[in-house]
Amino acid sequence: MFIRTLHWLSAFAVAAFVISPAVTADFNGFPPDIFPIPQIDPPVQPAGYAFSIWGLIYIWLCAQIGYGLWSRRESRLWVKPRIGLLLALGPGAFWLALANSAPIAATVLIFWMLIWSLYAFINSPADEDRWILQAPIGVLAGWLSAASFVSLGLVLAGFGILSQVPAALLALGGLVLLGLYIQTRKPAAIEYGVTLIWALTGVLVANLGGDWVVQAATVLAALTITLVAGRGLWTGQSGARL
Repeated sequence: MFIRTLHWLSAFAVAAFVISPAVTADFNGFPPDIFPIPQIDPPVQPAGYAFSIWGLIYIWLCAQIGYGLWSRRESRLWVKPRIGLLLALGPGAFWLALANSAPIAATVLIFWMLIWSLYAFINSPADEDRWILQAPIGVLAGWLSAASFVSLGLVLAGFGILSQVPAALLALGGLVLLGLYIQTRKPAAIEYGVTLIWALTGVLVANLGGDWVVQAATVLAALTITLVAGRGLWTGQSGARL
């Protein structure tokens, strides 16, 4: 009974999260004038096209809901991932409303979402239902990792704690450290690392023609994640052949 109830609750949380963009304003980054110091073309924020990954996340999570409710209602292996998604995406349904009006609260909330999405990702089984359970959660966790540190960088610069470039470098450094830790915990789960690379590429594109220090740091960050994710994939494949 508990497992079935958990599945339904997490399904409602995911559904609310997926539906939330329909009842809030479009979001392609924090509005510049939401901060005391307007963040016009902030170097930490990815180019607008990078946010299109939400379409993939929404579709994949919806497919996961359907499959889970149809075929995995009693699976204990789905319990911890479901707890993580429930606690991440239930509150996360309100994130867009906060992001358009209260950047500090939105930053706190997105780190909360990140923590629980990582819990769901780390506790997803690597073998059973690999591409319907672990993979979409990995993409979600990867994008929330990037979005959390982007949000932090914007708040630091927007409230005058740091200027834009140091705030961007601090955010990139934090993202890489977190990314390396998580990717080494789940070395063969390259969907997480690939999502980080997607986000970092968006940051690089946004900074083309801009500050060379941010460009160099972004390239270095992307290469580092690529090497670690590639090594994890190779190791996982080699292990599978033995």
